[in-house]
Amino acid sequence: MQIVFDIAARRAELTPDKPAFVDLPTGAVTTYATLHERAGRFAAWLQDRGIKAGDRVAILSLNAVPFFEILFACGRIGAILVPLNWRQPAPELGPILQSCGARLLIHDAENAALATALQDACGTALLSYADYEDAVAATAPRRFETAWPAGRIWYMLYTSGTTGQPKAVIQTPGMAYANAINIGQATDLVSIDTTLNFLPLFHTAGINLYTLPVLMHGGCVRVLRKFEVDPVMAEIRAGRCTAFFGVPAIYQAISLHGDFTTTDFSRVRSWGCGGAPLPATLIRLFAGRGVKVCNGMGMTETGPTVFLMDAAHAEAKIGSVGKPQILAEVRVVDDDGSVLEDEDAGELQIRGPGITPGYWNNEAATKAAFTPDGWLKSGDVARRDADGYYYIVDRIKDMYISGGENVYPAEVEIVIYKFPGVLECAVLGVPDEKWGEVGRACVLPRPGETVDAEALRAFCRENLAAYKVPRFIDIVEDFPRTAAGKIQKHLLRQHAGKSA
Repeated sequence: MQIVFDIAARRAELTPDKPAFVDLPTGAVTTYATLHERAGRFAAWLQDRGIKAGDRVAILSLNAVPFFEILFACGRIGAILVPLNWRQPAPELGPILQSCGARLLIHDAENAALATALQDACGTALLSYADYEDAVAATAPRRFETAWPAGRIWYMLYTSGTTGQPKAVIQTPGMAYANAINIGQATDLVSIDTTLNFLPLFHTAGINLYTLPVLMHGGCVRVLRKFEVDPVMAEIRAGRCTAFFGVPAIYQAISLHGDFTTTDFSRVRSWGCGGAPLPATLIRLFAGRGVKVCNGMGMTETGPTVFLMDAAHAEAKIGSVGKPQILAEVRVVDDDGSVLEDEDAGELQIRGPGITPGYWNNEAATKAAFTPDGWLKSGDVARRDADGYYYIVDRIKDMYISGGENVYPAEVEIVIYKFPGVLECAVLGVPDEKWGEVGRACVLPRPGETVDAEALRAFCRENLAAYKVPRFIDIVEDFPRTAAGKIQKHLLRQHAGKSA
C-alpha cells in the first residue's frame, strides 16, 4: 500500500510555531501546532459521535480557517469531507446532500438559513461553526495514525452539472501531494511564501491553488471570506502575498481597480491563472505593469495542476498553457485514439499520480472518463507546438459545425478580444436552417465604453474565415458565471440577449 503523511501533523513537528493561517477579517493567527491540535480534537469529537472511515461529512462555508481544520480532522479518521456550493439554493443542494448520504452538515453563520432549509428537506444533523468551537474546546486531542493511504478518499468535489447531473469527483491524499509537487516546482514555492485564499472552497482551486501546497512547504495562507478586490489589492500593496493565483475574472477586477496603475506588484513573485484562458489583452496589460501572468490548465479530476506556463515565455507564447508539469503526462489523440504530431489538434488525455480514481458511486461515469489503457479523457481539444508548449483550442462540446466546417469558439474569441472596447466575450454555436449552426457572440464592453456590433462584425471579417464570423452579436451587461468566475455558456444558449 502506498502512503503519504498527514500534512498538519508533520508540519506541527517541523515548524510548530510558524503561522499556518491568518484570518484576515479578524487578524487571528493559527500556528501549525494549533492547526494540528484543533484538527485532532475535532477528529476525536467526530469519532465519539460514531462517525467512522468512509462516512461523509458535508460543509457549507465561506472561506475560513475551520474548513481546513475540519478537512484534516476528516482525513485522520478516514471520513470524507463534501464541500457544498453556498451559491446554490436548497432545491439544488438537497439532492446532492441526499446522494452523498452525509451524516453531518457543518455550516458557518452566513449560511445558517440555507443549512436549516437543507436539514428540513434532508434531515441531516447540523453543526454550526459556533458549536464547532465548543466541540473543539470540550474534546481532548487524540493520537491518530499519521500515515494515510495515498488512494483513500479524503474529500469529494461535485462538478457544476452543466452537462447533466452533478458528479462527485474523488480527491485523495496522493492527489494532493502530486499537485503540491506539480505546482510547487512550477512556481518555486518555498517555506517563506505567503498566499491568499479567496477562491471558493467547493472548487479545487480554493483548496489546492495554492493553500495545501503552501502548507506542505511550511508557508502562510492569508484567508479572506471570498474574493473582494479592495482587500486583495491592499494585501498586494502591503507586500503580504508572494504567490498569487486567480481566475480571469479576478485579474479583470484587479485591472479595473483604481490603484492598478500605481500599485507596486513586484513583491508577488509568481502569478498563476487558470479556470479559463486569460485573454491576450489582459496578459499584455499586466505585462505593462511588470507582471508576468502564467496561464495554466487543470481539472477537478486532475488535482488540478497539469500545465503551467513558465514566466520566461509568458509573453512570447501568449495563448499557451505551458508544458505538462513533472508528475503529469499528456498526449493528443485523434478520433481513433492515434497519437498526433506537433500542431495537429485533437483530444487532450492525461495520466499521472494526480488523477482522480473516478466519480464516487458512479461506475458508468468513471468508465466513460478513461480510455481502456488508463488515460483520463479531458474533453478538451489541444495542440502542441514545435517547442513543446501546449495550447487548449477549445472544449470538444463547445465546437460547432457551420456549413460543414468545424468552428472552435475560442479562436473567434481571441480575435474579438483584440477589438477596442471589449472587456469580455463568449462565442457559441446556435442552430441555423441553412448552415446547420452559426456563431453567436456575446460581448461585454469595458466600463464607460461602447462596442458597435457592425464594426465588430467587419473586424471579424477582416481577421477570420467567413464561416467563423459570428452571424449574431449581442452586447450584454454581464454574463452568467460559476462561483469561480467562468462564463456559463449553457445558460447563454438559453438566455441569449437581443441580437444586433
